[in-house]
Amino acid sequence: MAQIDLGKIKFKWQGAYNGATAYVVDDVVESGGNSYVCILASTGNTPPNATYWELMSQKGTDGTDLTSTLTTQGDILYRDGSGLQRLGAGTSGQALITNGTGANPSWGTVSAGKILQVVSASKNDTFTSTSTSFVDVPGLTANITPSSTSNKVLVTVLLGRLATDDGGGFGAQVDRSGSSIYDLAQGNLADCFGTGGGGGMTNNDRKNDVSFMQFLDSPSSTSSLTYKIRVKRTSAGTGFINQWGLNGDQGAVSTITLMEIAV
Repeated sequence: MAQIDLGKIKFKWQGAYNGATAYVVDDVVESGGNSYVCILASTGNTPPNATYWELMSQKGTDGTDLTSTLTTQGDILYRDGSGLQRLGAGTSGQALITNGTGANPSWGTVSAGKILQVVSASKNDTFTSTSTSFVDVPGLTANITPSSTSNKVLVTVLLGRLATDDGGGFGAQVDRSGSSIYDLAQGNLADCFGTGGGGGMTNNDRKNDVSFMQFLDSPSSTSSLTYKIRVKRTSAGTGFINQWGLNGDQGAVSTITLMEIAV
């Protein structure tokens, strides 16, 4: 029975071109990153000789070799204005920070909302005053030096067992370095703690077990700041802090706490 030679019915990959190899039609080789198919049998005719080879696929543009860009464990890849770049690992505790459009990222410390320092003062003995002008409460003074003018100071005041001998008004305020910045009464000081009239201080209606206030101050300063508690009677009579009864038979504790909050 007669046989018919159909030749190759598919391409045959021959790998990298070799000048000593005899190539026949439909052999495929690689040369210079491109692929070529043989269209005329020959030996020693290197692609892209168009008499013997036809371009089958062409090499594209080389990408960046990331193994040479990223060299150390912890490296991060980013793009600057010209191409891919390496950002080496930051120090322990730092975070990756964007510096906005048109700028490169960097490592830094994210501190917004972080409590940077805390100072506090307390008083556990009784304080008595008949002054109708604000006077300092000894012991309820705290100093803090902010690390940045943009940072805030969270002021927390707890006044224990305020009382009056007649139920009249007894107001308090927070003073920062000579300036009043917060009135506990928030208006009419006469209504701050007094609740009745007449009688002696044995009437518990004229005492507050705990008076609490808290606010966020914006001192815009990096100088040492002094926060203090000041009080006054709004009418004639005596006011007390940390006083339980007429004879002071049981005391209480008052505190002022300052926290620097990073912004």
